[in-house]
Amino acid sequence: MAIIVIFNDEFVIFADVKIHEKYINRCIRIAKNGLGTTAPNPMVGCTIVENDRIIGEGFTSPYGGNHAEVNAINSVRDISLLKKATLYVTLEPCSHFGKTPPCADLIIAHQIPNVVIGILDPHSKVCGNGIKKLRDAGCNVTVGVLEAECLEHHKRFLTFHNRKRPYIILKWAETRDNFVAPDIKNHNRPIWVTNEFSRQLVHKWRTEEQAILVGANTVLADNPRLDARDWSGTNPTRIVIDKNNGLGTSHEIFNAKANTLHLTENQLDFSRPLAIQVCNFLYRKSINSLIVEGGPKTLQMFLDENLWDEARIFIGQTTFGTGIHAPKINGKPTFEKRILKDRLLVYHNNTIH
Repeated sequence: MAIIVIFNDEFVIFADVKIHEKYINRCIRIAKNGLGTTAPNPMVGCTIVENDRIIGEGFTSPYGGNHAEVNAINSVRDISLLKKATLYVTLEPCSHFGKTPPCADLIIAHQIPNVVIGILDPHSKVCGNGIKKLRDAGCNVTVGVLEAECLEHHKRFLTFHNRKRPYIILKWAETRDNFVAPDIKNHNRPIWVTNEFSRQLVHKWRTEEQAILVGANTVLADNPRLDARDWSGTNPTRIVIDKNNGLGTSHEIFNAKANTLHLTENQLDFSRPLAIQVCNFLYRKSINSLIVEGGPKTLQMFLDENLWDEARIFIGQTTFGTGIHAPKINGKPTFEKRILKDRLLVYHNNTIH
């Protein structure tokens, strides 16, 4: 089976789809090793193949370190094989100097003759320039293999550059009768409606995203730490929306376990829609993914402004009878699973404008 790849009407390549898909799929799998550590850079995977044999592979190092292509090339024991190899990569190799030199230049320097790319890089400094540089140097370049899978894999990076905002995940837990909290609490700590395994999964998610956001009411009601203490990984940057600047530094959200951004009237105009302002603020801070774990008011703010990409909703076995209602979300879940007796529903926003 073969495909024809056309780029800017300038070249045509016939390619073995099954072989290319096999190795791009491998690139996606190994790229996930960088989840939660590479941002704001994308988590790229790269595999180098000679005669249908993997001779090197790598994924993006933590931010500031080597890109995937560099790690893959450095892992090759016999560099003479590179001159007859194919380099597979989930995202177009960079063509500009950032914290590291251009990956396209390194590929050219090693005279790797064939490059297969999942998707184009939307970054304004790349966006086709890496492919052009490779092609001008005589490389055979194939683009668009497992494109849908690579788009999904790079959703955080692509949302940041294409939509100029973070990839936004809404998360909450509700009771079987659709409440997120009782009417009255006599302490400022959470009342759990899910089991310990669901809560551990949330901590895992926190290590995968750059930032986590709540409102001041959640801080006052629950005094959350918003860290990943039940999972190994990096704590996200904590963000709290506090209109009246009424939170004292004694709250756990201001401890030294992670950075905290305190958004008050100095950063936000509370007379206008807030979610878009938060997105703009975080874009300027180069934050490309965000979990919103606030109360119903904060969550509904992002729903009302249609500024969300995923919603992850736990439904526990607890019931309150009365209390604070959970937000409402339209549509059907795209994914559902059981965590013991808890249900996890995942929604994807198909109405983003």
